[in-house]
Amino acid sequence: MRKILLILISFTFLLSFNSCTEEAEPRQTNYITFAATTYSTGVDVGGSKTIEIPVYTANITGSDRSFEISVLPTSTAAAGSYTVPETVTIPAGLNEGTLSITLTDTNLGIGINTLRLSFGVQEGLSTGPTTTLSYFQNCSEVTATLSITFDGYGSETGWNIKDALGGVVASKTAGAYADGQASASETITLCAGRDYTFTITDSYGDGLSSPANGSYSLTIGGTVKATGGGDFGSSQTTAFDTK
Repeated sequence: MRKILLILISFTFLLSFNSCTEEAEPRQTNYITFAATTYSTGVDVGGSKTIEIPVYTANITGSDRSFEISVLPTSTAAAGSYTVPETVTIPAGLNEGTLSITLTDTNLGIGINTLRLSFGVQEGLSTGPTTTLSYFQNCSEVTATLSITFDGYGSETGWNIKDALGGVVASKTAGAYADGQASASETITLCAGRDYTFTITDSYGDGLSSPANGSYSLTIGGTVKATGGGDFGSSQTTAFDTK
């Protein structure tokens, strides 16, 4: 009886051991993901830059594998400023590859460009979250000073500065200033060597003219880049540069 009991205990132990061994074995999941969900960089004026984004799979195979890369429609990168490969390759015997993206200073302006990337849909493939690459044009900064003398109705006054691509780089909307406020001074950071436009607006449509006569002046390094005042109607626009 004691011998039979010992045999049963040994048999139960072997079954339990085999079961634990099977559960500990890795499952060969067909899965791929970007190393991180966000990346950021700058591109020199007139230059280019290559960004390498690691991608990882959960399994290893004996042959090269290619996975499709999609640029999502929610991207806001300037046309012509990026080159994204259609696929990324995971070499045989590895679970890591590199997606190389080339960025150039084409139509970048002064704003932030974003590329949102995902893997293509493939049957049986699970994918990680999308990744976003944000990039901008490096520049030497200059400081502009905007001085405004109001006409008594500061709440009607707004202004904006746009780059050569029409992107707003600095602004204040009507309502940012108060009625009865005598004046305002704004410090604005711009890039050297660029073309811009300055626009001042009046929501009432009589400029800086009533009840008192107001004026404005935009200067950089002591040089007047835009100036005006009085009754300019709803808006007045002046082109200027920082060259």
